[in-house]
Order: sequence, then structure tokens, then C-alpha cells
Amino acid sequence: MKRFLSILILILGCATVQAQSKYTLSGNVKDVASGELMIGVLLKVLPDGGGTPIGGANSNEYGFYSITLPDGDYVLNVDYLGYDTLLIPIALHSDQRRDITIAEHSVAVDDVVITGEKDDANVTQAQMGVIKLDMREISKVPVLFGERDVLKTLQLMPGVKSTGEGSGGLYVRGGESSQNLILLDEAPVYNAYHLLGFFSTFNSDAIKDVALYKGSAPAQYGGRLSSVIDVKMNDGNNQKYHVSGGIGLIASHLNFEGPIVKDKGSFLITGRRTYADVFLNLAEQFKGNKLYFYDFNGKANYTINDKNRLYLSGYFGRDNLGLGAFGIDWGNKTGTLRWNHILNSKWFSNTSLVFSDYSYQVGIKNSDLEFSLSSGIRDYNVKQEFQYFATPKHTLRMGFNAIHHTVTPGQVTLGDTASIQPPEVQNRQGLETAVFLAGEWEASPRLRINYGLRGSMFNQLGGGDFYTYDLEGNVSDTTHYDAWKIVNSYLNPEPRLSLSYQLGASSSLKGSYARNAQYLHMVSNATSTAPTDVWLMSSPNIKAETSDQAALGYFQNFKEGIYESSAELYYKQMYNQLDLRNGADIQANEFLEREIVSGIGRAYGLELFFKKKRGALTGWVSYTLSRTERKIAEINDGNWYAAKQDARHDVSVVAMYDLSKRVSIAGTFVFRTGNAVTFPTGKYVIDGQTQFLYTERNGYRMPDYHRLDLSCTVEGKKRERFENSWNFACYNAYGRQNAYSIDFREDSNDPTKTQVVKTALFRWVPSITYNFKF
Repeated sequence: MKRFLSILILILGCATVQAQSKYTLSGNVKDVASGELMIGVLLKVLPDGGGTPIGGANSNEYGFYSITLPDGDYVLNVDYLGYDTLLIPIALHSDQRRDITIAEHSVAVDDVVITGEKDDANVTQAQMGVIKLDMREISKVPVLFGERDVLKTLQLMPGVKSTGEGSGGLYVRGGESSQNLILLDEAPVYNAYHLLGFFSTFNSDAIKDVALYKGSAPAQYGGRLSSVIDVKMNDGNNQKYHVSGGIGLIASHLNFEGPIVKDKGSFLITGRRTYADVFLNLAEQFKGNKLYFYDFNGKANYTINDKNRLYLSGYFGRDNLGLGAFGIDWGNKTGTLRWNHILNSKWFSNTSLVFSDYSYQVGIKNSDLEFSLSSGIRDYNVKQEFQYFATPKHTLRMGFNAIHHTVTPGQVTLGDTASIQPPEVQNRQGLETAVFLAGEWEASPRLRINYGLRGSMFNQLGGGDFYTYDLEGNVSDTTHYDAWKIVNSYLNPEPRLSLSYQLGASSSLKGSYARNAQYLHMVSNATSTAPTDVWLMSSPNIKAETSDQAALGYFQNFKEGIYESSAELYYKQMYNQLDLRNGADIQANEFLEREIVSGIGRAYGLELFFKKKRGALTGWVSYTLSRTERKIAEINDGNWYAAKQDARHDVSVVAMYDLSKRVSIAGTFVFRTGNAVTFPTGKYVIDGQTQFLYTERNGYRMPDYHRLDLSCTVEGKKRERFENSWNFACYNAYGRQNAYSIDFREDSNDPTKTQVVKTALFRWVPSITYNFKF
């Protein structure tokens, strides 16, 4: 820690010396119509009279920018995709605060010239393996039941795979779905799906920005091996009140936003609910059954003065599925209180208090049996972060965070009539802390470097009883720890480095390395992510997971940025990867840790991407060639075997075409190799009952998956205070019956034969959605 602080002081001291006798231009970048703070706006500094840029910056995730330059006159070029580009004369003879507004359409502003410039961030930025979604594009991509979905759209990107038809979860560069850190306004979301994976928990009406980092995220992120999905909510319009929404065949949503005090504060409230249960109750055989979800997003912000701003945001969502005597409900609650403070023109501070809670409950209730199983995970998190805008070519970010985890692995409750009560499964407590330092440095006109170091520590805490197991999985010792006593600790350094070397005006070569550590683990005996998966924390029996990932990529733009392309190679080595023993029981198991085995893993692949960004026809093509394997001594005789998410080929084609100013059509085609799966290799009979024999883990494949989706959007005639549109879509347009599951059963007519039964969820799924805004 002393060495870390010494390096930090040295870097800051050097940067301060460089900054002497210079002046700083800083401020916020906002949308002129809504007052929303804009993320990632590119600000380039040109010499007075034009010429080659001599510096610049991007607005951070809170819309703030800072540029330090020698005394002089300059032109500030402000550029953001889809917005008018501004050229603003700047006379910098002292520190200046300059807030900037940008518009989607040309506006008349004194001493501002409207121009245009290509978007080349994919080539010039040093950060590698990052995907950012344009919310306007998402609205055109055809999806199931016509509901816009950011996580489903991410599945169409290279290196990102679905866990299966109708299943929640993403596999990113060979990692497990639990190895993705999903954040909503800095709060972790542990199950980001509704209706067993058909919808994500993120209502697109409430979202401003989505960024996916594929394994080499900046040092301020941590706690997962595979990826970070950072979702930020809209702040709300601080100029006018607006109501918008949509009505579909299966779900409807409503959004209300407006100023608390004009130009100083705003609020946003969104709600969504499905009503499949209404249709179920129309049929006599389904009366009394439940099948619905609802979610609410809320956010408020207030500008105290030009240096202080407060934010409060929250999410609450729940699913409820009830079929006869069986029922299951699950959901998330999150809350974030954030304080942005501008210490001076070069220092920016963000302080956050974060709450997250995920829980589920499974129950059976009838005249003979009353049973319930509950589980969950709850976090309290404090995070402090500083940004230091040292020079136009060097920005630093540093800080710390501490998270207190409470995990309930699974608790069974029986009704009052039960003769015995099951043993109580103990909650587990843990404290995860980290310090980090990250920098973005333009070392030369061609070379850009992003570097970072994260130091993370995890302490498992008492109280309760903790077990030691022998080689056969039997309890050999029991130790009791009081509350807040440290049971065991893990400490990991996590360096990150990304380099970009610009080969020409529109091409670059990039490389990256990242080490990640993960202290929370999810176990499942299903082939895909489910609400009833169980979370565990690192302990004396379960070591922290770690990974090392290296990547190399080539990026090329064509025709002034209209076309964008990339090719990336990656290799990831993973340690302490978890799997279950054969026949493991994970629900309400007090000795669950003995059911888990660990080993090493590896994932490697090639990702190709080509995109057309402007014109009547837009869209992209992505292709991933990959392999993901595990090696665990207790499985497959210690040989390498395919992980369940291993799929050799993955292709996505997305096309959107504007037939006119008001009518557009879109299509999506996906193909992927079937995931690895375990099938029986034989069968035997015991006491007249047929039992299937399983030998090789994940030695077989599900059938290949492919699907075509089509949609058409018709915009209504725009009026001064009212906009509307109709969306017509068909999911799985050519009726492919993709396998959801494959089961084996004995032929009732001939016991010597075995029947293979394939279950498909969807054939054709048409949808109609009406959207409005006023």
C-alpha cells in the first residue's frame, strides 16, 4: 500500500509541474432540448484559424470535461454522433467555466459555426474490447414481443453469446454468465432477466447509455472475470414535462419526466408490466394461474450550485409465476445516492452509496404439503472516485470502494403440519474492498495508452459454523466464528493495459492485457441461467477465481467513417473455475461447498465486425470463432472438456432500411453452433426402474440454432406536442423449431428402446406495439 501511494504522489506531482503557467477550460456538455448531461462527447482543441488538433478530451459519465492549455486563442470542436458538430472560438487567458449545449438539429447560436466530422473513436481510443449501444438503433432492432431490449441487442455483437432460447444470461468471451458484472447506475444487478430470460430488467425508456467491456475493463471496475455491462439511467428532462409509453400484445410501459426546477433539477419515473396472466384467466383450465412481471425505475437529480449536484436513483422489479400449487417469484431492488462535486477546474469527485438486493422464493402449497425455499444476496457499497485532468493528453482516475455482501444460499421452510423442520442453512457475510488507479495518456500523435492497477481484497466474515472437508467430502472439522471475525482473506493485484497505435488516419492496431479476480460465485445444475441459481462467496474451501486475458486487434474505417470494421484475437486463461460433482444437490444444502470441484479453464477466439453507420441502409455483421474448455481432476478423468457455453461459430446479421422519412424496415438473422451438453450413453434397470448412464461431461452438442426476425416501424405525422409510431414484428419469421431442451425417456411400448424428445418454445411470434410521446 505504501508503494502504491508513493507512485500515486509521484504521478500527481509530475502532472502538477506540467500544468504550471497554463489555464483550464472546463464545464458540462448538455442536450439543448432535454438538459440531459451527455456522456462521451469528443472535444478537440484546434489552433486559432484551424488545423491539426493539439489536444482534447471526452466528457465523462457525468457530462464533465476539463482541458488544460497554454495561454492563447483556440477553436473548440465539439463532436457527438447524431448531433450537430460545433466550432466554438475560445480566448483562454484565465481559467474558464464553459457549459456547452448540443442539438440533434441545427440551431442558430452566436459565434458558433455548424459543421460535420467523421466519428473515429473506434480507431483512436486506446480502450479495447468495448461495445457501446446507440439507444436509437436499439429501437429499430426486431426483438421478441416487440419489447426493446439492450441485453438481447448485445447478443448480436461479436464475442457475446446467448445462453439459449428463452434463457437469461450472456456468455462473454468464454466466461460463465455469473462472471459478468451488470451495473445499473453503479448498483450490481444479480439477475437481469424477467420471465425466465425472455426480457431483460432494463426498461429502454429509462436508459441513457450502455457500455460493454469484454474482459479488459478500466481499473475502476472489478469483481468479475468476463465482462462489465455498465447501464446508466436517463436523468430526466429539466426543460419540459413529457409523457411517453407503448402498448403491446404482452406488455405495456409508461414514462413520465420533467423538471423539478427548470435548468436545476429533474425527475424520471418509468413503469412496465406484462399482462399474460389476464389472457390465461380467460381459459377455464388456466384460471388462478399467474404469469407476469413488473418493474419501476425512478431517478431525480438537483444542481445545488455550479460545483455540486445530487442524484438519487432506484429500481424495483419482480416476477411472479404460479401454476397450480407451484409458485416462484424473484426480483431485484437497487438504490444509488450519488454526489458529484467539482473541486476545481481539474479535479472531479464522485461519491456513491449503493444498495442492491436480489431474492427468490419457490413454494408448493396444497392440502398435503406446504413448502418454500428462499435464497438471495444483498449488498451495501460505498464508493469514492476522483478524476484528475492533468493535461489535454493525460487524465487520471483513482479511488476506492467497499462492499458488504450477505448471501443466503437457500433456506427451506415447511408448513406447521410438518413433523420435522429442516436444518437452517446459515447466511454468509463478506467484505470486498478495492483501491484503484487508472490513466488515459496520449503518448504521441499515434500512440495512446490506457493503464491501470487495481488492488482487491476479500474477507469472509463470521458468525456461524464453518466446515472443513476430507477428500471424500465428509466434514472433518467445524469451527465457530463470531460476527465480524475474519474467517479467511484473499488479496489480488489486478493490472490492466491497453495500447492503440494509429497506422493512418482511419486505421489502428491495438493490444490489451487484463488480470481480473472474482470473489462471488454462482452454481447451477441447469444448462442455462435460472432464477434459482445459488450464489456463494470465496471461503477456505472455495478459492477466488482469477483470469489473465490478452487481446490483439486491427481496426479500420472507410469512406469518412461511414463503414467501420475490426478483427480481434483473444486468449484467456482462467484459474479456480468451479463445477459440480455428478449428482450434486445445490438447493438448501448446508454442506454445499463439498459438492463443488475446481480446476482451470481456457478460452480463445477470433471476432470479426463490420458496420455501416450512416445512410438509408445501416446495420452490422458480426462473426465469432471460439473455443472454451475446462480441466478439473474430478471430471472426465482430468481431461480437457468443453464448457457448457462452448459454441464454435456465432453469426449475427442486422440490417435496417429507411423506406421513407416515416417508414423503416429491419431484419436480424442469427446462427450459432449448439452448446455443449451431457447426454446418456446407455441405460440399466434397477428394481424394475430404468436408469440412464451418463459418462462424458458435455461430450455432445445441441442442434445448431438459427432464426430470422423481421420488423416494420411506421412513424405517425409529427405534431408540435405529440409523436407516435407503430411497430409490426415477427420473431422467428420462417418458423424454425429450435431446441429448447432434449430429453430421453423409455418407450412405453418397447422398454428396450429409448425415445428422444425435443422441446421447442417458439415457432412464429408476431407482435404489434404502439408507442407515443407528448
